[in-house]
Amino acid sequence: MKYLITFLLLIPISLPAFGQALKGSVVNSFNEHLENVYVINVNSNSHTHTNENGSFMLEETVLNDTIQVHILGFEKKIIQVSKEHLENGIIIELTTKIFQLEELVLRKEINALQTMAKIDLQVNPVNNSQEILRKVPGLFIGQHAGGGKAEQIFLRGFDIDHGTDITLSVDGMPINMVSHAHGQGYSDLHFIIPETIQKIDFGKGPYYANQGDFNTAGYVNFSTHTNIRKNMISVGYGDFNSVRTLGMFRILENSKNSNAYVAVEYIETDGPFESKQNFNRLNIFSKYHTFLNGKDQLTLTASHFTSSWDASGQIPLREVENGNISRFGAIDDTEGGFTSRTNLNVQLNKTLSDKSVFKANVFYSKYDFELFSNFTFFLEDAVNGDQIRQLEDRNIFGMNAKIINSKNYGDVEVKFTKGVGLRHDFIKDNQLSRTKNRSELLERIQFGDIKESNLYAFFNSEFELGKFKISPAVRLDYFKFLYNDHLSDVYKTLSKTKAIINPKLNFLYTQNDHLQWFLKSGIGFHSNDARVILQQNADKILPKAYGLDIGNIWKPAKKLIINTAAWYLLSEEEFVYVGDAGIIEPSGKSERYGIDVGLRYQFTNQFFLDSDATFTNARSLENSAGEDYIPLAPSFTMSGGLSFRDLGNFSGGFRYRYLADRPANEDYSIIADGYLVSDFNINYKRKDIIFGISVENIFNVAWNETQFATESRLQNEEDSVEEIHFTPGTPFFAKATITYQF
Repeated sequence: MKYLITFLLLIPISLPAFGQALKGSVVNSFNEHLENVYVINVNSNSHTHTNENGSFMLEETVLNDTIQVHILGFEKKIIQVSKEHLENGIIIELTTKIFQLEELVLRKEINALQTMAKIDLQVNPVNNSQEILRKVPGLFIGQHAGGGKAEQIFLRGFDIDHGTDITLSVDGMPINMVSHAHGQGYSDLHFIIPETIQKIDFGKGPYYANQGDFNTAGYVNFSTHTNIRKNMISVGYGDFNSVRTLGMFRILENSKNSNAYVAVEYIETDGPFESKQNFNRLNIFSKYHTFLNGKDQLTLTASHFTSSWDASGQIPLREVENGNISRFGAIDDTEGGFTSRTNLNVQLNKTLSDKSVFKANVFYSKYDFELFSNFTFFLEDAVNGDQIRQLEDRNIFGMNAKIINSKNYGDVEVKFTKGVGLRHDFIKDNQLSRTKNRSELLERIQFGDIKESNLYAFFNSEFELGKFKISPAVRLDYFKFLYNDHLSDVYKTLSKTKAIINPKLNFLYTQNDHLQWFLKSGIGFHSNDARVILQQNADKILPKAYGLDIGNIWKPAKKLIINTAAWYLLSEEEFVYVGDAGIIEPSGKSERYGIDVGLRYQFTNQFFLDSDATFTNARSLENSAGEDYIPLAPSFTMSGGLSFRDLGNFSGGFRYRYLADRPANEDYSIIADGYLVSDFNINYKRKDIIFGISVENIFNVAWNETQFATESRLQNEEDSVEEIHFTPGTPFFAKATITYQF
């Protein structure tokens, strides 16, 4: 018996000699958990990486082993394992540093494209809300309603309008609006304050099981900071009576496990137009983050956004060419609108076990929208004009939940992600009306209440087999559409349901530390407007998109990384609700294919070069050759620039974006002119004060930001004319900013 007792007493002492698991987590200076941090035991050569909650478990660790912890953009940390580490675990804080591209190693655990996006965000901080989406390589935007309306989006041969073929979200909360008064998928990102963005996660194509409605051309997820390092006050003034003020303030500074901050942004400008925009926007954003038991995290976010503006609208090319108006003139300057959005979001990250994480959020949004437009002037109504009003009052309720866990089957590690979610939209008084001078109601064209629900579930798995990572996945979506038409003489609730299953299968092959290959395949979809589905009894409720990507990420030199992808996307026939006219247009089947190329090169610690180009062929499969062009589909885009930081007290950069000529109609008889626009900014930091100057369109190019082939008739014209109608791009625009951090 005494030998047994002695043996049991010696077990705790002898365990370290045989090796055990070291548990821990990695955070940054904000106390935000860092994902995909590489953790290696130098003595045993065992290694792992942190999960979504920043946690890791390193096997075969004994007392006094040396542990290296590193990820791009942070100082490498070396730790000697102590008895306390083995018994109680360890929290490792990493310090940020200048990105060293030569430190990037291509591994199965690392999403290199996301790492490149992280680099872009660090070396080229977002300066305004328009720049948020431009952080996605190959994505172009255009504004055509005075700055208050959501931007028009272009990606991979798609004129996405305001979000029909791209899924957008922030902190797990959807941005796209289903069955919107102006257009399906309408996405207004102006409620996001740029300085609060911590991470931009994106993917192109329909290959991601955790992305649902509108994920055909791609998706973009934004994550905001859970904490800020310093308080900040910023004031900027520029051309066209442009003012921006920003305040970000820390709260609970002396709390060990909790932190909070609030950000307030106010913007106003008259714009370069002869008729003043009278644009103003107010953003209020607050976030509270706490650790419930040292490792589980609870985050509460509340925000409010409101904006109003006047607009000159899209003007006909003929009136500019004949000298009746200037490029910044107007035919009808009574356009404009008002919008607001209030958000509440609760997020929970819970560690269930060493290899299992639970993540969930519950959200609510209150959204209002009113827009006045006139695209055709006097084409339909020769007396009162063709002004329209689009309006809605919306409430959105929803939740998302997923469990991420890993298991080992022999030498094979498998990661599983299982998720469920719900979104319900109640849209009151969704309407399209003919109006005069914003005040007189002439006729209601569409008027009713919409209720739309989307339930979903998805399953994703990742198998690591040698140098391969194989990811089969499947997603199930269920929709229910309800509509009450207020223009009908008889009360009736129209309803329809539809379910869809979409599989995905992706492969990643890491040939070595400098070369990765990928093959992605999957089916995505976007829902059609509830009014199309119910009033027109359309059968294409959830039209699919079939996609395939093949490419590589190559690091031919220490400071150079190149990514290339050849891709193909087939879109099913669908019916599109045109919110501006209250009509339905069948789009037919279409196909798009092309090549994406991007590069990142770091000359020195201070200078960083980036460039992205996309070549696209987009055609309708329903029309004959020569009449099968897809209007406004980009055929070639290119963007990039040279950035510098920590050059003494200076930082800044030069940016450019190029969009080639493209067809404005099906037979390419009308051309939407391309453009090349360049911007520049420079900042000087002196102690806690930063002086900044930014210049948009530094070469004062006359360019058209948005263009449409539109049939219109002016009041003095007998016949209508179809030609380019455009919104002019911003001319030379300089702004100075002073920022104080404390």
